[in-house]
Amino acid sequence: MAHERAGQPAREEDLIDLQEVLDAYFSRVPDPQQAGQRVSFGTSGHRGSSLNDSFNEAHIAAITQAVVDYRVSAGITGPMYVGKDSHALSEPAYRTVLQVLAGNSVRVLAEDGLTPTPALSHAILVHNAAGGQQADGLIITPSHNPPADGGIKYNPPHGGPAESEITGPIAQRANELLESGQIRRAEPDAEAFDFRELYVTDLAEVIDFAAIAESGISIGADPLGGASAHYWGEIGRRYGLNLEVVNERVDPRFGFMTLDKDGKIRMDCSSPDAMASLVANRRSYDIATGNDADADRHGIVTPDAGLMNPNHFLAVAIDYLLTHRPQWPGDAQVGKTLVSSVLIDRVIAAHGRQLLEVPVGFKYFVQPLATGRAVFCGEESAGASFLTRDGRPFSTDKDGIMLALLASEIRAVTGKSPSQLHAELVREHGTSYYARFDAPADLQQKEVLGRLDAQAVQATQLAGDAITTKATEASGYPIGGLKVSSQRAWFAARPSGTEDIYKIYAESTVGQEHLQQVLAEARQIVDAALAGQV
Repeated sequence: MAHERAGQPAREEDLIDLQEVLDAYFSRVPDPQQAGQRVSFGTSGHRGSSLNDSFNEAHIAAITQAVVDYRVSAGITGPMYVGKDSHALSEPAYRTVLQVLAGNSVRVLAEDGLTPTPALSHAILVHNAAGGQQADGLIITPSHNPPADGGIKYNPPHGGPAESEITGPIAQRANELLESGQIRRAEPDAEAFDFRELYVTDLAEVIDFAAIAESGISIGADPLGGASAHYWGEIGRRYGLNLEVVNERVDPRFGFMTLDKDGKIRMDCSSPDAMASLVANRRSYDIATGNDADADRHGIVTPDAGLMNPNHFLAVAIDYLLTHRPQWPGDAQVGKTLVSSVLIDRVIAAHGRQLLEVPVGFKYFVQPLATGRAVFCGEESAGASFLTRDGRPFSTDKDGIMLALLASEIRAVTGKSPSQLHAELVREHGTSYYARFDAPADLQQKEVLGRLDAQAVQATQLAGDAITTKATEASGYPIGGLKVSSQRAWFAARPSGTEDIYKIYAESTVGQEHLQQVLAEARQIVDAALAGQV
């Protein structure tokens, strides 16, 4: 059930005590014997809060030293690109990172300000494409998470989020360093690097700005107080767009936000509640967009439909790009996560393309994008990236700015909103009904679900249809959960990396009532499988 004030402006009592959060970063010392206080890399880095001893100076110093040790073992000798977002803990964590890198004589390139994740990814790719010593990067962000949270993510030389075979040893080494404290530090010594200039200039290789400018469409861009706040104005000026930055405020308490569905402040640009202000103002623009705090996610708002479901926009984006990027290789794949809509499968098939389906986590898309094996990769949580117009990798991490600009290109070129184009795709390929549900699970249950064998599922039917597949892998990678499918529906269950829940994703091609039956039976099937294993 949604919070009673979901979608309403935050009040003073909703805001964090900024000094308390900052003081806790330095004063509180995590106990590495406690599971919740150890370094743990999820689908996209280590995240936590200084107030519960999961994101403190000791964590960041240990993680940075562990990354340095990994660089040595991997023979990475080029510069380290470092960026941060606007969360309160990002600034002190940034200083800690620079101290440890300086203590290890690592050359650092950074900018005096905020850096979107895709800008850092692009900088790594540009540097490494030139040859010579390979570069990598650290981005300090908890993405769309609440203001009291912090996060840090490592991007190796391929420019995208590090794979598990890299983050696993880094986390193990970091936890050893939490106990030993053998970390080298020195005064920070970073070289200035203009991420914005490089990124904004090179965006012309990805987006048809001439079409957008010539159309004169009105664009509203809301950075939600994040790292793209100082990028959008420059993009509008550089390319002569009729673009308004809806809110240029940067406030580490994010006091201008509306509350998310659970009553928390969360910069989730895919949430109708978090995006309520922009949605209410949607008729002021031909297209409006939002980004989360590090700008790796996108939210697309249209005058006729409000905030689009991420699955719907991904389908539209794929359909448009496959007909408006003639230089893309015809045999390249299109990627999606296994919990994304079947509409995407149908659009890809209609274009004669091969689907690349992977587990949740953008790290599974990095190599396909870097090598050009995939032209577009997207996930249901509003993260995606695609190749330049001539088929080269631009960002191997999620790029919310790129996808937001694509929405404007689509509107300018087709004369239709992305939501209108989605309606056309539905008429062509059929309606589907999609939902996500959270169910409670303790640590042991989550661990069991994460390594569940498909044979543990005893059910033979799902909402009146025979079960056709029970999968715990996708494209050869472990799902970290379970996906069950029938001819007319599917569900997937995955444990949360940060909360005592597991997530159920489900879709039906029959109707809402059938979808609710799928969700109910999904929980029964998962609970029964867990009961047999715990």
